[in-house]
Amino acid sequence: MRLYSTGNLVVTDAERQRPALFLLDIMVPGKDGLELCRQIRQSVALASVPVIFLTAKSSEADRVLGLELGADDYIPKPFSPRELVARVKAVLRRFERPLPPLPTKIDEIHIDPSAMTLTVRGKQVPTTATEFRLLDHFMRHAGRVFTRDQLLDSVWRDTAYVTPRSVDVYVRRIREKIEPDPENPRYLKTVRGAGYRFEVAR
Repeated sequence: MRLYSTGNLVVTDAERQRPALFLLDIMVPGKDGLELCRQIRQSVALASVPVIFLTAKSSEADRVLGLELGADDYIPKPFSPRELVARVKAVLRRFERPLPPLPTKIDEIHIDPSAMTLTVRGKQVPTTATEFRLLDHFMRHAGRVFTRDQLLDSVWRDTAYVTPRSVDVYVRRIREKIEPDPENPRYLKTVRGAGYRFEVAR
């Protein structure tokens, strides 16, 4: 484990030696946690590494902002060491589960679980591990409608620490990566009053 009092060298060092997880305090000198998360998610080498935010800001708006930047969990202060350990273990468990080995291709979208890569219209697109697992789940069950709670159970599993709102944030992030027009999705559709469905275009 490496500790940093500022955010200035975190990404550079991590690209040399990839960590299992980032634990970021939003309020740190130099590059703050939000900026660090942006840089991590833009790095091909680090985009899939889980990120947990620690912060004194605990409003829903702050939590959603963290998730929109690509965080996998968000722990408001104050917290106990036991809770911190439990949340870290929960996030790591989520990514230890094996994905189905075979690639899936639907129209212009191709996912390869063995390399954890997403290719859209011939271009590789970086994703977080949570985004990849959620998209993989949708594509392997194309045409089926999932409620938010069903998606939490299937993709997150450790649902004590996440909310249905988290699903909405991740769906929005996936649409920005796979849809030609995210505001009018062709693939990842909202089913009013029910949830979401990955639709195979005809």
